[in-house]
Amino acid sequence: MQKHNINIMGDPALTEKAIPVEQFDESLVLLVQELKNTMKNNAGVGFSAPQIDQNKRVIVFGFDKNERYPTEGPVPFTVLINPEYQAVSKKLISAWEGCLSVPGMRGIVPRFEKIRYRGYDVSGALVERVVDGFHARIVQHEIDHLDGILFPFRIEDLKNFGFERVLFNKIYR
Repeated sequence: MQKHNINIMGDPALTEKAIPVEQFDESLVLLVQELKNTMKNNAGVGFSAPQIDQNKRVIVFGFDKNERYPTEGPVPFTVLINPEYQAVSKKLISAWEGCLSVPGMRGIVPRFEKIRYRGYDVSGALVERVVDGFHARIVQHEIDHLDGILFPFRIEDLKNFGFERVLFNKIYR
């Protein structure tokens, strides 16, 4: 399997709108496997096709435990092809986010507390759930990638954006 570098902020591939998947074939299965492997090998909780130069509306997410988000409970591993979501509640929750495409940085981002999402798995079967909390945050973050939006674009106050090692370890004074 081909090893991909993760595109980082500044790469034009991350600001393009991804194209819907029309063919559910072996190449899609291979792409999903590569997304899953790249996410897991980099301690991610979610990952999108544009992050490895694949301009397709495909995301994966889920984990049992995650070193980057140690206080968050498990989220079932999920593949979503051509995903979309709707807010179930208009309530926004602001929380810290990071991204493998914005390495070493975190910011406080407002997201809908509860959403309904839908998409398709690699075989074309419908996947639909109503979720809240961190699960909902991950889905919104990954679907943003498909629309060319990175989490820093959603930060309301840039005082709440910086390097993880400074924000959380407070090693500089």
